[in-house]
Amino acid sequence: MDSDNTDNPKGAEPEGFRAKVAGAVELIRTVVYAVIIAVGIRTFAYEPFSIPSGSMIPTLLVGDYLFVSKFSYGYSRHSLPFSLPLFEGRVFDSPPKRGDVAVFKFPDPSDSNYGKDYIKRIVGLPGDRVQVLVGVLHINGEPVRRLKIEEFEFSDGLHAGDRVAQYIETLPGGSRHRLIEMLGDRRDIDGDRTNYDNTREWIVPANHYFAMGDNRDNSSDSRAGWTVPAENLVGRAEFLFFSKPAEAWFFELWNWRFSRIFDGIE
Repeated sequence: MDSDNTDNPKGAEPEGFRAKVAGAVELIRTVVYAVIIAVGIRTFAYEPFSIPSGSMIPTLLVGDYLFVSKFSYGYSRHSLPFSLPLFEGRVFDSPPKRGDVAVFKFPDPSDSNYGKDYIKRIVGLPGDRVQVLVGVLHINGEPVRRLKIEEFEFSDGLHAGDRVAQYIETLPGGSRHRLIEMLGDRRDIDGDRTNYDNTREWIVPANHYFAMGDNRDNSSDSRAGWTVPAENLVGRAEFLFFSKPAEAWFFELWNWRFSRIFDGIE
């Protein structure tokens, strides 16, 4: 027998082992590339968000999942993962339009929600005078036109089956959207009492925006005294990609709101 067999000399790595190492390296490289691409898309293009509260009913329902375009208003540090403070202001700034549904970082540092993602409708632009009188939005001294339509009926949640007043509101410039009012739940902002149906007149500062929920009697918004700095804008809500009642499981296909999937957000 030939003792100088060179098929697998001592100390040499088996071909199978080298193949496994190469495969593992390729897998790691693929995962890293995928993560980089995903982070890039979330940072510069579209980011998914879910709706946890009813403040934007009837436009957005609890359990809606939507994409927000990150490029619509340009980029700030809040466009980055974890809002990394790598720069100040906005790059490629493009101001939001009145009526946009926007995601932003909650701006009031005295509130426990500071820095959390909020979604509301932009109703007031820099320099606007904004006030609510007897539940009606006023901009620059003029009441915003609204038309009462059929009542809105809640289809799920604690208010399932309840019907409330619904309107189509037309903002200055022509943007139209639906809103609801919870009749019998009137509140006023007066001293220490929280009340959103009658407020003082707010003047929107430069580079700030006045934001309100479409569920006017169940929304914490700029009527509480804060406005949204331009730097806090994350992006514009574009369209839904999934929707289900909050209490339903994902595998319960019979509970999915198929009619809302891929709906645009107005």
